[in-house]
Amino acid sequence: MKITICIGSSCHTKGSGAVVENIQKMIEENRLENEIELCGSFCMGKCVQGVCVTIDDDFFSVSPETVEEFFEKEVKTRLTA
Repeated sequence: MKITICIGSSCHTKGSGAVVENIQKMIEENRLENEIELCGSFCMGKCVQGVCVTIDDDFFSVSPETVEEFFEKEVKTRLTA
């Protein structure tokens, strides 16, 4: 699984740094380092929607407040499917 997080200026001001840190932490806590490739990207073109994140080719809008729910609902679910 490849997770890409926008680190461009608009997403940065919306908390992409915290999103990256939290996802890195959750990957480590769940011992998923061999299952997930975490990448950064610049503008994904959907800046008004929040921090832009993709899992493979699926787009999500995430915030520091919703990142844990996103990880549980989208990331872990996909790995166990």
